[in-house]
Amino acid sequence: MLETTLGLEIIEVVEQAAIASAKWMGKGEKNIADEVAVEAMRERMNKINMRGRIVIGEGERDDAPMLYIGEEVGICTKPDAANFCNINELIEIDIAVDPCEGTNLVAYGQNGSMAVLAISEKGGLFAAPDFYMKKLAAPPAAKGHVDINKSATENLKIIAECMNRSIEELVVVVMDRSRHNDLVKEIRQAGARVRLISDGDVSAAISCAFSGSNIHALMGIGAAPEGVISAAAMRCLGGHFQGQLIYDPEIVQTGLIGESKESNLERLRSMGINNPDKVYETEELASGETVLFAACGITPGTLMEGVRFFHGGARTQSLVISTQSSTARFVDTIHMFDKPKTIQLK
Repeated sequence: MLETTLGLEIIEVVEQAAIASAKWMGKGEKNIADEVAVEAMRERMNKINMRGRIVIGEGERDDAPMLYIGEEVGICTKPDAANFCNINELIEIDIAVDPCEGTNLVAYGQNGSMAVLAISEKGGLFAAPDFYMKKLAAPPAAKGHVDINKSATENLKIIAECMNRSIEELVVVVMDRSRHNDLVKEIRQAGARVRLISDGDVSAAISCAFSGSNIHALMGIGAAPEGVISAAAMRCLGGHFQGQLIYDPEIVQTGLIGESKESNLERLRSMGINNPDKVYETEELASGETVLFAACGITPGTLMEGVRFFHGGARTQSLVISTQSSTARFVDTIHMFDKPKTIQLK
């Protein structure tokens, strides 16, 4: 029901966010690129006949604008909703958003930024704290065989066997952070190749599920909210994803929300997370009966083109993935702002 009712509209949500952000591509203003994406996403969601609740928002880490956790969106959240919202057909959903995943990528005109969201019925997405997360993403063939508790070397051997490849043919994406120096060294010593990225590990995780992307694993520590969004996509695609919350600032090395390991543990307990070291499987991070994921490229990436402007309009490429129909649809859209003199097809 979610897909048939909201499928097209959630595509338009990420499209509008991507277009707004892309106007700031290469201008060195990451917070503005984020802010306009947030406002565009919020505005479009508030036109949808639903009652939505943001369970994963964005912006808290770097003090940027946010669609905050707990914010309600959709037509049916308005004070006078009873006048035009059919209670009997009311759709209540949980939403995880990252209106501009890879703000630095947009600001400096680099590849891999996109507007993303995931939705499920109420209670269907893990409400991850704004901490960090150790992540392991792998292709569907390796699902259930690799394990985040195993070494990188062990997991690379398993992926190679599952894909009938040599380790030397594998490419592993890792965030370019000092905390990953040992991990990168181990991957290289095992024989695999490393692709270092500055931002945007959601795209990297999803790419593992697509044959031909030349990305075979995502390893290392990134943001926890983006981990849940990645898990939602991988749940739809049948790929492998595991996450483990990281709450110790000494491990992350780049700072966390919270002043110390102890304060972070207390924050987790206040959220009902009593086993902070638990390894979460894909189906736990995105547990809903129906899960939808949507993304739209802001700058060019592995899976999607970025926003391309022409006189009077723009062209976008989006991806929407659904557990309901077991589909991954690439959507190419031409947006006509005024009366375009030309419509760009290529």
